[in-house]
Amino acid sequence: MARTKFSNKIKKSTTKTSLGPKLRGLSQQLITALVIFMVLTWGYSLLQKSKVIQTIPLSEFATLVNQKQITSIEVEGDNVTAIKIDKSTIASKKETNTSVVNTLLAYGVSTSTLASTKITVKNDTGLAFWGSIIPFVLPIVFLGFMIWWLARGIKGANMQALSFGQSRAKIIHPDDVKEKITFRDVAGAKEAKEELAEIVEFLRAPKKFIDIGAQIPKGVLLMGAPGTGKTMLARAVAGEAGVPFFHLSGSEFEEMFVGVGASRVRDLFDMAKKSVPAIIFIDEIDAVGRTRSPSLGGQGEGREQTLNQILVEMDGFEPTINLIVMAATNRPDVLDQALLRPGRFDRRITLDLPDRNDRESILSVHIKKKPLAEDVNLKVIAERTPGFSGADLSSLMNEAAILAAREERTSVAQFDLIRSIEKVMLGPERKSHILTPAEKKITAYHEAGHALVASCLPDADPVHKISIIARGHAGGYTLKLPLDERRLMSRATFLDDIAMSLGGYVAEKEIFGDITTGPSNDLQVATAMARAMVTKYGMSELGPMALVPEGEQRTVFYNKEYSEAFGEKIDAEVKRIMDEAWQRAHNIILEKRNVLDVIAVELMRVENIEREEFEKLLLTNGIIPKRKKEEELISL
Repeated sequence: MARTKFSNKIKKSTTKTSLGPKLRGLSQQLITALVIFMVLTWGYSLLQKSKVIQTIPLSEFATLVNQKQITSIEVEGDNVTAIKIDKSTIASKKETNTSVVNTLLAYGVSTSTLASTKITVKNDTGLAFWGSIIPFVLPIVFLGFMIWWLARGIKGANMQALSFGQSRAKIIHPDDVKEKITFRDVAGAKEAKEELAEIVEFLRAPKKFIDIGAQIPKGVLLMGAPGTGKTMLARAVAGEAGVPFFHLSGSEFEEMFVGVGASRVRDLFDMAKKSVPAIIFIDEIDAVGRTRSPSLGGQGEGREQTLNQILVEMDGFEPTINLIVMAATNRPDVLDQALLRPGRFDRRITLDLPDRNDRESILSVHIKKKPLAEDVNLKVIAERTPGFSGADLSSLMNEAAILAAREERTSVAQFDLIRSIEKVMLGPERKSHILTPAEKKITAYHEAGHALVASCLPDADPVHKISIIARGHAGGYTLKLPLDERRLMSRATFLDDIAMSLGGYVAEKEIFGDITTGPSNDLQVATAMARAMVTKYGMSELGPMALVPEGEQRTVFYNKEYSEAFGEKIDAEVKRIMDEAWQRAHNIILEKRNVLDVIAVELMRVENIEREEFEKLLLTNGIIPKRKKEEELISL
């Protein structure tokens, strides 16, 4: 049972694995095993054959024929094989170029005996020679093959060792139609595109800038929240300029060995200089570009060497080299100042979360390959997704398509898009999470308390949906959205949001006389908001002071910028703000108790209340919704 805002989203990531090298290794092992099996089989058959056939002198062979102990004779070249009466086999050798009949006659075998013996002569194909030589040659050949196989493996390992310090950048060539994107493929971010259009001109026609004495910028740093399109904009610059795009992450420079990262930086810049004009893009540069700290000792030595090499390479650019380094980060506050000085990343472009018009443009890009139903209204979806990034909107459209396909429909409807908003924000519905009647009642009053307090406070955002169906970690939720896009938050808005967060807590305490674990997230959000008002925004009785430094205030190296005595004053001020917010929520719950009961009963009946039904309940009980108040003022 937690009130969830659009700014709190759970990001998931997936990783891909390649099966190609594994399959190739498996096939090589099978081939090796097959060769060994064939050799062993051949050797075993030859061994068995040599054991069965007994070789005797030709004179003894003639004596057996004369005694009529032989039933048949087979001649193949100089080899003579015979089968005796007892079915055993014997062999002998005759003279070359002499027939077996003349040989036996010379040894005194009678003509009648030869006539009664079956004699078969086969052509000499040379197999006898190979049959005798193969048992000796084949093991030598097999041994040579194994030596070659092992040598090739050692050579490959040596090549991998030699390539350990080489760059692993992914290269997108300008003629790669599948990978190439332009500014038309990136919706929103108008100001960022205008700044980057200048970089495109530098890459396309550097001469006109050099002739007038202007230097081409060396570094462009893209800053913004995750999912705002930093990587796509960098690729779009390369696509617009028609230049190669070298893309890699900051973490790819790092290895367990010190110096590997610096070697990869050198190799990357050497590759890019051979392909100028070109763009080098380092994603998540904060992985190697963090502020260098002497207190780390040797722990960050490899990262510092990598950072130093990047600084040296960027200083080594000649004014005429048409090479630009672009980087992206969502933590610009932790970057080393040496990276940000003029001459390095002196062009810094900030990408904000898209506003309503930009969100509608981004949605229109992501629907190009998705069939839509006639009732789809992207303007409504854009209004209901404040705080969504471009990546969130892409995930929203994908989830809507999955929902439609799961229900055996061929087009995406508005209902699918509405449902996917909640799925992206909170996760899928947990239909298996069945509440007991008592838990369902507590949840209904909890969410009704949030909605009622929000509706009665002048600076709280209007409620768009109330639900007691579990999603993600939340047992229920109250969804509220601002009437208009806003970039600034006032003190009155903060105070109303804190009171609204405590609405569920107060409702549980007043109705049931006890508190569950449901309001835990509400209390965390409200307390963090109150402490930020005191220590960060100067919105308290302590005056205009910022007591929390920007950046990594949660690190172990952070020291408080105030004394223990002043810390007690901060705690007391946070307590005062929370107590006043609790009192405001408490007064509304007591005064509008009948409305609270109506909302809770309706929630227990239908489990979901949309904005239109909720506003009807408010009007029926004498509460004018915020949008209705504005419409009345406009009509006057």
